[in-house]
Amino acid sequence: MAEPRQQAPTAPAPARGGTLNEKLWAAAASAAAAARRWPWWLQVSVLYFGTRIYGFGVFAVAALHQGASPWGAGKPDYWHFLQIWDSEWYSKIYQDGYPGTLPRGESGLVQENQWAFYPLFPLLARGLTAASGLGWAGASVLLAPAFGLAAALVAYRLFRRFASVSTSMWSMAFLLTFPVSPILQVPYAESLNLFLLASALLLLVRRRYLAAIPVVLLMCLSRPVGVPFAALAALSVLLRFRARARDPFPPAEMARAAAFVAASAAGAVAWPVIAWAATGEPKAYTDTEAAWRGGQLVPLRPWLDASLNFFGPVAGWFFLALLAAAVALYLNSKAVRRLGTDLRLWSACYLGYLALFLYPQTSTFRLLLPLFPLALAAAFVSRSRAYRSAVVVMFLLLQIVWVDWLWVWTQLPGGGDWPP
Repeated sequence: MAEPRQQAPTAPAPARGGTLNEKLWAAAASAAAAARRWPWWLQVSVLYFGTRIYGFGVFAVAALHQGASPWGAGKPDYWHFLQIWDSEWYSKIYQDGYPGTLPRGESGLVQENQWAFYPLFPLLARGLTAASGLGWAGASVLLAPAFGLAAALVAYRLFRRFASVSTSMWSMAFLLTFPVSPILQVPYAESLNLFLLASALLLLVRRRYLAAIPVVLLMCLSRPVGVPFAALAALSVLLRFRARARDPFPPAEMARAAAFVAASAAGAVAWPVIAWAATGEPKAYTDTEAAWRGGQLVPLRPWLDASLNFFGPVAGWFFLALLAAAVALYLNSKAVRRLGTDLRLWSACYLGYLALFLYPQTSTFRLLLPLFPLALAAAFVSRSRAYRSAVVVMFLLLQIVWVDWLWVWTQLPGGGDWPP
Protein backbone atom coordinates (compact mmCIF):
# COMPACT_ATOMS: atom_id res chain seq x y z
CA MET A 1 0.00 0.00 0.00
CA ALA A 2 1.36 3.41 -0.95
CA GLU A 3 2.19 5.86 1.78
CA PRO A 4 -0.06 8.90 2.17
CA ARG A 5 1.16 11.89 0.24
CA GLN A 6 2.55 14.66 2.35
CA GLN A 7 3.22 18.28 1.70
CA ALA A 8 6.90 19.01 1.23
CA PRO A 9 8.24 20.91 4.24
CA THR A 10 8.90 24.55 3.57
CA ALA A 11 12.48 25.68 3.77
CA PRO A 12 13.35 27.90 6.73
CA ALA A 13 13.93 31.52 5.99
CA PRO A 14 17.61 32.35 5.58
CA ALA A 15 19.08 33.56 8.82
CA ARG A 16 20.26 37.16 8.87
CA GLY A 17 22.84 36.32 11.48
CA GLY A 18 24.00 33.09 13.04
CA THR A 19 26.99 30.87 12.55
CA LEU A 20 28.42 29.71 9.27
CA ASN A 21 26.96 26.23 9.89
CA GLU A 22 23.48 27.68 10.34
CA LYS A 23 23.78 29.63 7.09
CA LEU A 24 25.03 26.58 5.21
CA TRP A 25 22.20 24.47 6.64
CA ALA A 26 19.65 27.08 5.59
CA ALA A 27 21.12 27.23 2.07
CA ALA A 28 21.09 23.44 1.79
CA ALA A 29 17.47 23.28 2.98
CA SER A 30 16.48 25.93 0.46
CA ALA A 31 18.24 24.07 -2.36
CA ALA A 32 16.55 20.79 -1.32
CA ALA A 33 13.15 22.47 -1.32
CA ALA A 34 13.79 23.85 -4.81
CA ALA A 35 14.92 20.42 -6.07
CA ARG A 36 11.68 18.84 -4.85
CA ARG A 37 9.82 21.05 -7.33
CA TRP A 38 11.74 19.60 -10.29
CA PRO A 39 10.11 16.97 -12.53
CA TRP A 40 10.63 13.42 -11.21
CA TRP A 41 12.88 12.43 -14.12
CA LEU A 42 15.17 15.40 -13.48
CA GLN A 43 15.43 14.57 -9.77
CA VAL A 44 16.35 10.95 -10.56
CA SER A 45 18.81 12.02 -13.26
CA VAL A 46 20.60 14.48 -10.98
CA LEU A 47 20.83 11.82 -8.28
CA TYR A 48 22.14 9.31 -10.81
CA PHE A 49 24.81 11.59 -12.27
CA GLY A 50 25.82 12.78 -8.83
CA THR A 51 26.44 9.23 -7.69
CA ARG A 52 28.28 8.40 -10.93
CA ILE A 53 30.59 11.38 -10.36
CA TYR A 54 31.29 9.98 -6.91
CA GLY A 55 31.94 6.58 -8.50
CA PHE A 56 34.33 8.24 -10.95
CA GLY A 57 36.26 9.67 -8.01
CA VAL A 58 36.40 6.30 -6.25
CA PHE A 59 37.67 4.54 -9.37
CA ALA A 60 40.15 7.32 -10.22
CA VAL A 61 41.71 7.28 -6.75
CA ALA A 62 41.75 3.47 -6.63
CA ALA A 63 43.55 3.41 -10.00
CA LEU A 64 46.46 5.20 -8.34
CA HIS A 65 46.86 2.13 -6.09
CA GLN A 66 46.80 -0.33 -8.99
CA GLY A 67 50.17 -1.89 -9.63
CA ALA A 68 51.17 -3.85 -12.69
CA SER A 69 48.42 -6.33 -13.58
CA PRO A 70 47.53 -8.80 -16.35
CA TRP A 71 45.93 -5.83 -18.14
CA GLY A 72 48.92 -3.49 -18.19
CA ALA A 73 51.23 -1.25 -16.22
CA GLY A 74 50.43 0.29 -12.86
CA LYS A 75 48.44 3.48 -12.22
CA PRO A 76 46.20 3.30 -15.30
CA ASP A 77 43.90 6.18 -16.14
CA TYR A 78 40.17 5.94 -15.36
CA TRP A 79 39.18 4.68 -18.81
CA HIS A 80 41.72 1.87 -18.90
CA PHE A 81 40.99 0.99 -15.28
CA LEU A 82 37.39 0.22 -16.23
CA GLN A 83 38.46 -2.18 -18.98
CA ILE A 84 39.83 -4.90 -16.70
CA TRP A 85 38.27 -8.09 -15.28
CA ASP A 86 35.17 -9.28 -17.21
CA SER A 87 35.26 -6.19 -19.45
CA GLU A 88 38.05 -8.02 -21.29
CA TRP A 89 35.74 -10.96 -22.01
CA TYR A 90 33.06 -8.66 -23.41
CA SER A 91 35.76 -7.04 -25.53
CA LYS A 92 36.72 -10.45 -26.93
CA ILE A 93 33.09 -11.13 -27.83
CA TYR A 94 32.86 -7.70 -29.47
CA GLN A 95 35.95 -8.40 -31.56
CA ASP A 96 35.85 -12.15 -32.24
CA GLY A 97 32.43 -13.47 -31.28
CA TYR A 98 32.13 -16.93 -29.70
CA PRO A 99 34.28 -20.02 -30.34
CA GLY A 100 32.75 -22.75 -32.48
CA THR A 101 34.75 -25.37 -30.56
CA LEU A 102 35.07 -25.33 -26.79
CA PRO A 103 38.68 -25.03 -25.58
CA ARG A 104 39.75 -27.94 -23.38
CA GLY A 105 42.70 -28.57 -21.12
CA GLU A 106 44.89 -31.67 -20.90
CA SER A 107 42.34 -33.27 -18.56
CA GLY A 108 39.60 -32.81 -21.13
CA LEU A 109 37.66 -30.27 -19.04
CA VAL A 110 36.29 -27.19 -20.74
CA GLN A 111 38.44 -24.10 -20.17
CA GLU A 112 37.27 -20.52 -19.56
CA ASN A 113 35.83 -18.99 -22.73
CA GLN A 114 33.33 -16.44 -24.06
CA TRP A 115 30.23 -18.68 -23.79
CA ALA A 116 29.90 -17.80 -20.11
CA PHE A 117 29.05 -14.21 -21.08
CA TYR A 118 25.78 -13.19 -22.69
CA PRO A 119 25.80 -11.41 -26.07
CA LEU A 120 23.46 -8.43 -25.89
CA PHE A 121 25.85 -5.85 -24.41
CA PRO A 122 28.76 -6.48 -26.84
CA LEU A 123 26.32 -6.64 -29.74
CA LEU A 124 24.94 -3.22 -28.82
CA ALA A 125 28.49 -1.90 -28.50
CA ARG A 126 29.22 -3.22 -31.99
CA GLY A 127 26.09 -1.52 -33.30
CA LEU A 128 27.07 1.80 -31.69
CA THR A 129 30.53 1.46 -33.19
CA ALA A 130 29.05 0.87 -36.64
CA ALA A 131 27.03 4.07 -36.26
CA SER A 132 29.71 6.23 -34.67
CA GLY A 133 33.12 4.65 -35.21
CA LEU A 134 33.88 4.83 -31.49
CA GLY A 135 35.34 1.36 -31.08
CA TRP A 136 34.93 -0.93 -28.10
CA ALA A 137 36.48 1.35 -25.48
CA GLY A 138 34.37 4.38 -26.37
CA ALA A 139 31.13 2.55 -27.11
CA SER A 140 31.20 0.36 -24.00
CA VAL A 141 32.06 3.20 -21.61
CA LEU A 142 29.17 5.24 -23.03
CA LEU A 143 26.61 2.42 -23.12
CA ALA A 144 27.06 1.23 -19.55
CA PRO A 145 26.20 4.51 -17.74
CA ALA A 146 23.50 5.31 -20.31
CA PHE A 147 21.69 2.07 -19.50
CA GLY A 148 22.32 2.78 -15.82
CA LEU A 149 20.39 6.04 -16.15
CA ALA A 150 17.57 4.26 -18.00
CA ALA A 151 17.47 1.63 -15.24
CA ALA A 152 17.25 4.32 -12.57
CA LEU A 153 14.33 6.05 -14.29
CA VAL A 154 12.38 2.80 -14.71
CA ALA A 155 13.17 1.65 -11.16
CA TYR A 156 11.77 4.91 -9.80
CA ARG A 157 8.51 4.43 -11.72
CA LEU A 158 8.31 0.91 -10.31
CA PHE A 159 8.88 2.14 -6.75
CA ARG A 160 6.23 4.84 -7.13
CA ARG A 161 3.57 2.18 -7.54
CA PHE A 162 4.14 1.22 -3.92
CA ALA A 163 5.47 4.31 -2.14
CA SER A 164 5.32 8.07 -1.87
CA VAL A 165 7.61 10.42 -3.78
CA SER A 166 9.85 10.90 -0.74
CA THR A 167 10.24 7.20 0.04
CA SER A 168 10.78 6.36 -3.63
CA MET A 169 13.55 8.94 -3.91
CA TRP A 170 15.22 7.60 -0.77
CA SER A 171 14.97 4.12 -2.28
CA MET A 172 16.73 5.40 -5.38
CA ALA A 173 19.43 6.89 -3.17
CA PHE A 174 19.91 3.46 -1.56
CA LEU A 175 20.06 1.75 -4.96
CA LEU A 176 22.45 4.25 -6.56
CA THR A 177 24.82 4.30 -3.59
CA PHE A 178 24.70 0.54 -2.98
CA PRO A 179 28.30 -0.68 -2.42
CA VAL A 180 28.47 -2.39 -5.84
CA SER A 181 26.64 0.39 -7.73
CA PRO A 182 29.90 1.62 -9.35
CA ILE A 183 29.41 -1.37 -11.65
CA LEU A 184 26.71 0.69 -13.40
CA GLN A 185 29.43 2.76 -15.09
CA VAL A 186 31.72 -0.14 -15.96
CA PRO A 187 31.70 -1.98 -19.35
CA TYR A 188 29.81 -4.91 -17.84
CA ALA A 189 26.24 -5.96 -18.73
CA GLU A 190 24.87 -5.15 -15.25
CA SER A 191 23.41 -1.75 -16.13
CA LEU A 192 21.75 -3.10 -19.28
CA ASN A 193 20.35 -6.07 -17.39
CA LEU A 194 19.08 -3.85 -14.57
CA PHE A 195 17.24 -1.66 -17.08
CA LEU A 196 15.59 -4.65 -18.77
CA LEU A 197 14.78 -6.37 -15.46
CA ALA A 198 13.21 -3.21 -13.99
CA SER A 199 11.21 -2.75 -17.20
CA ALA A 200 10.01 -6.36 -17.15
CA LEU A 201 8.97 -6.11 -13.49
CA LEU A 202 7.14 -2.83 -14.10
CA LEU A 203 5.22 -4.34 -17.02
CA LEU A 204 4.40 -7.43 -14.95
CA VAL A 205 3.11 -5.32 -12.06
CA ARG A 206 0.99 -3.39 -14.58
CA ARG A 207 -0.18 -6.73 -16.05
CA ARG A 208 0.93 -5.78 -19.53
CA TYR A 209 1.86 -9.33 -20.39
CA LEU A 210 2.32 -9.04 -24.15
CA ALA A 211 4.36 -5.84 -23.89
CA ALA A 212 6.66 -7.61 -21.42
CA ILE A 213 7.53 -10.47 -23.79
CA PRO A 214 10.16 -8.71 -25.98
CA VAL A 215 11.67 -7.08 -22.89
CA VAL A 216 12.01 -10.45 -21.15
CA LEU A 217 13.56 -12.09 -24.21
CA LEU A 218 16.17 -9.33 -24.47
CA MET A 219 16.78 -9.52 -20.73
CA CYS A 220 17.50 -13.24 -21.06
CA LEU A 221 20.28 -12.40 -23.53
CA SER A 222 21.92 -9.84 -21.26
CA ARG A 223 22.70 -11.80 -18.07
CA PRO A 224 21.67 -15.14 -16.50
CA VAL A 225 18.45 -14.07 -14.80
CA GLY A 226 16.07 -15.92 -17.11
CA VAL A 227 15.54 -18.98 -14.91
CA PRO A 228 14.40 -17.09 -11.79
CA PHE A 229 12.30 -14.72 -13.91
CA ALA A 230 10.54 -17.65 -15.59
CA ALA A 231 9.76 -19.04 -12.13
CA LEU A 232 8.41 -15.63 -11.11
CA ALA A 233 6.24 -15.42 -14.25
CA ALA A 234 4.70 -18.87 -13.66
CA LEU A 235 4.07 -18.27 -9.95
CA SER A 236 2.63 -14.79 -10.52
CA VAL A 237 0.14 -16.01 -13.12
CA LEU A 238 -0.74 -19.08 -11.04
CA LEU A 239 -1.47 -16.97 -7.95
CA ARG A 240 -3.57 -14.62 -10.01
CA PHE A 241 -5.52 -17.56 -11.45
CA ARG A 242 -6.20 -18.86 -7.93
CA ALA A 243 -7.46 -15.40 -6.87
CA ARG A 244 -9.68 -14.91 -9.92
CA ALA A 245 -12.86 -14.95 -7.79
CA ARG A 246 -11.90 -11.64 -6.15
CA ASP A 247 -9.51 -10.40 -8.86
CA PRO A 248 -11.12 -10.89 -12.31
CA PHE A 249 -8.95 -12.78 -14.78
CA PRO A 250 -10.82 -12.82 -18.13
CA PRO A 251 -10.02 -15.60 -20.65
CA ALA A 252 -8.40 -13.16 -23.08
CA GLU A 253 -6.04 -11.94 -20.38
CA MET A 254 -5.33 -15.54 -19.33
CA ALA A 255 -4.21 -16.23 -22.89
CA ARG A 256 -1.90 -13.21 -22.83
CA ALA A 257 -0.53 -14.31 -19.45
CA ALA A 258 0.06 -17.84 -20.73
CA ALA A 259 2.00 -16.45 -23.70
CA PHE A 260 4.08 -14.37 -21.27
CA VAL A 261 4.91 -17.45 -19.16
CA ALA A 262 5.79 -19.50 -22.24
CA ALA A 263 8.04 -16.73 -23.60
CA SER A 264 9.76 -16.37 -20.22
CA ALA A 265 10.44 -20.12 -20.14
CA ALA A 266 11.80 -20.01 -23.68
CA GLY A 267 14.02 -17.05 -22.80
CA ALA A 268 15.39 -18.90 -19.77
CA VAL A 269 16.83 -21.69 -21.92
CA ALA A 270 17.62 -19.63 -25.03
CA TRP A 271 21.31 -18.99 -24.38
CA PRO A 272 22.23 -22.57 -23.37
CA VAL A 273 20.39 -23.80 -26.47
CA ILE A 274 22.23 -21.28 -28.68
CA ALA A 275 25.56 -22.42 -27.21
CA TRP A 276 24.60 -26.05 -27.89
CA ALA A 277 23.64 -25.29 -31.49
CA ALA A 278 26.82 -23.32 -32.14
CA THR A 279 29.26 -25.82 -30.61
CA GLY A 280 27.44 -29.11 -31.01
CA GLU A 281 27.81 -29.80 -27.27
CA PRO A 282 24.59 -29.96 -25.19
CA LYS A 283 26.33 -28.73 -22.03
CA ALA A 284 28.45 -26.06 -23.68
CA TYR A 285 27.11 -23.25 -21.49
CA THR A 286 27.02 -25.08 -18.16
CA ASP A 287 30.43 -26.68 -18.70
CA THR A 288 31.86 -23.25 -19.51
CA GLU A 289 30.33 -21.79 -16.34
CA ALA A 290 31.82 -24.68 -14.36
CA ALA A 291 35.29 -23.85 -15.75
CA TRP A 292 35.53 -20.94 -13.31
CA ARG A 293 34.74 -23.30 -10.43
CA GLY A 294 37.11 -26.13 -11.29
CA GLY A 295 34.34 -28.74 -11.26
CA GLN A 296 30.85 -29.69 -12.37
CA LEU A 297 27.76 -27.54 -11.84
CA VAL A 298 25.77 -29.38 -9.13
CA PRO A 299 22.77 -27.56 -7.58
CA LEU A 300 23.23 -26.57 -3.91
CA ARG A 301 26.66 -28.20 -3.75
CA PRO A 302 28.71 -24.96 -3.91
CA TRP A 303 27.05 -23.48 -0.82
CA LEU A 304 27.39 -26.74 1.07
CA ASP A 305 31.06 -27.13 0.19
CA ALA A 306 31.87 -23.51 1.04
CA SER A 307 30.02 -23.72 4.36
CA LEU A 308 31.69 -26.97 5.39
CA ASN A 309 35.11 -25.64 4.37
CA PHE A 310 34.72 -22.42 6.35
CA PHE A 311 32.89 -23.66 9.44
CA GLY A 312 33.43 -27.40 9.64
CA PRO A 313 31.05 -30.37 9.34
CA VAL A 314 28.76 -29.43 12.25
CA ALA A 315 28.88 -25.64 12.33
CA GLY A 316 28.63 -25.58 8.52
CA TRP A 317 25.20 -27.20 8.51
CA PHE A 318 24.13 -24.92 11.36
CA PHE A 319 25.27 -21.86 9.40
CA LEU A 320 23.30 -22.91 6.32
CA ALA A 321 20.15 -23.51 8.38
CA LEU A 322 20.58 -20.16 10.13
CA LEU A 323 21.11 -18.37 6.81
CA ALA A 324 18.02 -19.98 5.26
CA ALA A 325 15.91 -19.06 8.30
CA ALA A 326 17.16 -15.46 8.24
CA VAL A 327 16.33 -15.09 4.54
CA ALA A 328 12.84 -16.59 5.05
CA LEU A 329 12.12 -14.28 7.98
CA TYR A 330 13.35 -11.25 6.05
CA LEU A 331 11.20 -12.04 3.01
CA ASN A 332 8.21 -12.28 5.35
CA SER A 333 9.01 -9.05 7.20
CA LYS A 334 6.59 -6.14 7.18
CA ALA A 335 8.88 -3.97 5.03
CA VAL A 336 9.25 -6.64 2.31
CA ARG A 337 5.54 -7.51 2.35
CA ARG A 338 4.82 -3.91 1.37
CA LEU A 339 6.54 -4.54 -1.97
CA GLY A 340 3.55 -6.49 -3.22
CA THR A 341 3.31 -10.06 -4.43
CA ASP A 342 5.31 -9.82 -7.65
CA LEU A 343 8.35 -8.03 -6.23
CA ARG A 344 8.41 -10.35 -3.21
CA LEU A 345 8.20 -13.34 -5.54
CA TRP A 346 11.05 -12.00 -7.66
CA SER A 347 13.24 -11.55 -4.58
CA ALA A 348 12.45 -15.09 -3.41
CA CYS A 349 12.97 -16.65 -6.86
CA TYR A 350 16.28 -14.88 -7.44
CA LEU A 351 17.58 -15.77 -3.99
CA GLY A 352 16.52 -19.36 -4.60
CA TYR A 353 18.38 -19.33 -7.91
CA LEU A 354 21.53 -18.05 -6.19
CA ALA A 355 21.19 -20.76 -3.56
CA LEU A 356 20.91 -23.47 -6.22
CA PHE A 357 23.59 -22.43 -8.69
CA LEU A 358 25.85 -19.70 -7.29
CA TYR A 359 29.35 -20.53 -6.16
CA PRO A 360 29.74 -18.19 -3.14
CA GLN A 361 32.77 -15.95 -3.54
CA THR A 362 33.65 -12.27 -3.74
CA SER A 363 31.63 -11.73 -6.95
CA THR A 364 28.51 -12.66 -4.94
CA PHE A 365 28.22 -9.01 -3.86
CA ARG A 366 27.84 -7.91 -7.49
CA LEU A 367 25.27 -10.61 -8.16
CA LEU A 368 22.98 -9.11 -5.50
CA LEU A 369 22.18 -6.11 -7.73
CA PRO A 370 19.08 -7.75 -9.34
CA LEU A 371 17.54 -7.70 -5.85
CA PHE A 372 17.13 -3.94 -6.31
CA PRO A 373 13.43 -3.93 -5.17
CA LEU A 374 14.76 -4.56 -1.67
CA ALA A 375 16.07 -0.97 -1.73
CA LEU A 376 12.43 0.06 -1.38
CA ALA A 377 11.97 -2.40 1.48
CA ALA A 378 15.00 -0.83 3.18
CA ALA A 379 13.36 2.59 2.91
CA PHE A 380 10.14 1.17 4.38
CA VAL A 381 12.01 0.12 7.52
CA SER A 382 11.92 3.65 8.91
CA ARG A 383 10.98 7.15 7.76
CA SER A 384 13.66 8.63 10.01
CA ARG A 385 15.99 10.95 8.10
CA ALA A 386 18.79 9.92 10.45
CA TYR A 387 18.34 6.25 9.54
CA ARG A 388 18.05 6.88 5.82
CA SER A 389 21.00 9.28 5.76
CA ALA A 390 23.12 6.83 7.76
CA VAL A 391 22.40 4.07 5.22
CA VAL A 392 23.49 6.31 2.33
CA VAL A 393 26.69 7.37 4.11
CA MET A 394 27.47 3.74 4.97
CA PHE A 395 26.91 2.67 1.36
CA LEU A 396 29.15 5.45 0.03
CA LEU A 397 31.96 4.34 2.33
CA LEU A 398 31.47 0.69 1.38
CA GLN A 399 31.83 1.63 -2.30
CA ILE A 400 35.41 2.61 -1.51
CA VAL A 401 35.93 -0.73 0.22
CA TRP A 402 34.45 -2.70 -2.69
CA VAL A 403 36.48 -0.94 -5.38
CA ASP A 404 39.77 -0.87 -3.47
CA TRP A 405 39.42 -4.43 -2.18
CA LEU A 406 38.03 -6.21 -5.22
CA TRP A 407 38.37 -4.08 -8.35
CA VAL A 408 42.05 -3.26 -7.73
CA TRP A 409 43.96 -6.33 -8.89
CA THR A 410 46.49 -7.70 -6.41
CA GLN A 411 48.67 -10.77 -6.83
CA LEU A 412 47.62 -13.43 -4.31
CA PRO A 413 50.21 -15.90 -2.94
CA GLY A 414 48.68 -18.76 -4.95
CA GLY A 415 48.36 -16.62 -8.10
CA GLY A 416 45.51 -14.50 -9.45
CA ASP A 417 43.12 -12.45 -7.34
CA TRP A 418 39.55 -12.51 -6.07
CA PRO A 419 37.11 -11.26 -8.75
CA PRO A 420 34.80 -8.26 -8.12
